[in-house]
Amino acid sequence: MHGTKTPIFLGADIGTQGIRVVAVDQSGNLVGSREEKYELDEQARQEQSPEKWWDVLLYAMGDLAHQLRTVGKLDAIKALSVTSTSGTMIPLDSNNQPLHGAIMYSDKRSSLEAEVCRNVASYESGEGYKDFNTSSGLPKILWFMNHYPEKAEKINRWAHAADFILAKLSGVWGVTDYTNALKTGYDLSNLCWPDYLFKKLEFSKSWFPDVHPSGTPIDRILPEVAEKTGLPKTMIIVAGMTDGCASQIASGAIHLGDWNTTIGTTLVIKGVTKNKVVDPFGRIYNHRHPEGFWMPGGASNTGADWVTKEFGNDNLRELNKQAEGIIPTSFISYPLQQEGERFPFIAQQARGFEPKGLSKAEAFAAKMEGVAYLERYAYEMIEELSGEQVNAVFTAGGASNSNVWLTIRSSVLQKPIYKMKHTMGAVGAAILAASQTSFSSISEAGKALTFCEKQFEPSKQLIWKYDENYYRFIEILQEKGYLSKGGNVVG
Repeated sequence: MHGTKTPIFLGADIGTQGIRVVAVDQSGNLVGSREEKYELDEQARQEQSPEKWWDVLLYAMGDLAHQLRTVGKLDAIKALSVTSTSGTMIPLDSNNQPLHGAIMYSDKRSSLEAEVCRNVASYESGEGYKDFNTSSGLPKILWFMNHYPEKAEKINRWAHAADFILAKLSGVWGVTDYTNALKTGYDLSNLCWPDYLFKKLEFSKSWFPDVHPSGTPIDRILPEVAEKTGLPKTMIIVAGMTDGCASQIASGAIHLGDWNTTIGTTLVIKGVTKNKVVDPFGRIYNHRHPEGFWMPGGASNTGADWVTKEFGNDNLRELNKQAEGIIPTSFISYPLQQEGERFPFIAQQARGFEPKGLSKAEAFAAKMEGVAYLERYAYEMIEELSGEQVNAVFTAGGASNSNVWLTIRSSVLQKPIYKMKHTMGAVGAAILAASQTSFSSISEAGKALTFCEKQFEPSKQLIWKYDENYYRFIEILQEKGYLSKGGNVVG
């Protein structure tokens, strides 16, 4: 093959605790990666330095460029995209310098402002995002205005975390994507910033970026950045995506009817539908798919946090082995570790429960089953609300490392579950980078750049028992008043 190197795509993930950069080839192979961690304290959960991100990223990209040069693949790099936390906001001056640290998505200081944003948005007839909370971008803008009025007049624009990095790479400022714009109030149905931002909240129109589908090419890398890092000057910089959506892309849930369940600390479900999923109770929010479909999702307060809290010092491999020998159990457990649930039902009064006197292995197995029952309820609710079929379930997160848990989930859901080889957000960003530079769409890029590592089919021996247990689980939730008898949310 003379002169026709297989293209390579870079993805960068600007995370809360560090930065990861990966290089992926056109067949989905990871051909290089670099990770840099930074210290995380309480202050870093509220504010971080965007300039520090940039310095760390330059170093990581330089190292990755060196890795690829060593194996003769540097010239094959075609494009790069960036993912980062949704709702992390940076005020910039007229020279695009930060006026303040990045206000992190995990900063809870904007609770009063979130209420104001919710109230103002709820009177609007438009279809923009309305369910603002402290992790949303819009309340952070209002919080900053209230607490730093002396800096407010110097603001030239606001940037999401990914936007800031993409602009530093390309020199093009004032650009964002569908996913980052959602929780800053953008109306994804009418593709505009709603009037209440300017009339009721009195924000300046110039603060808000132009919004493009994720994967839209922005420009080439700035020559000085290419020189600093050793990356090719021809590399195209591509509009990014929030970390949750990028992980969904990497997981394989890209086509209509595909859904992804990520079980880390919490259980997060995201999928692709033809139409927006309208949920009267606000359990589900809708991102916009780069191809114009919708990407609905919801996040539970239940997940796998109980594993470290209750079994952190135990031999998990041994517990998984023991659990495999006793499933299906007859125990009904709901392993909620905090007060209140938000998805797939809303109940402020919800508390976790399980039978008393269980052995460690029984409790471990019953908790895995409980999360699977919750996942099934979520998918049944989604099918009912959307009128569309859940065709395939892809998985990611720490819980997908447990084969016995995947067996339980597949049998409870009565659907196959697929686990892709590389499910990190940075790989999702690399797929985005490829989507319109080497492929015609995200669907096409995703098909080429992801491959299945494991597939789990429902077990005939487990299905009937889990069906029975699932309905018992629902009955107990109804008896406790967490679900109404019709299955809908109460409280």
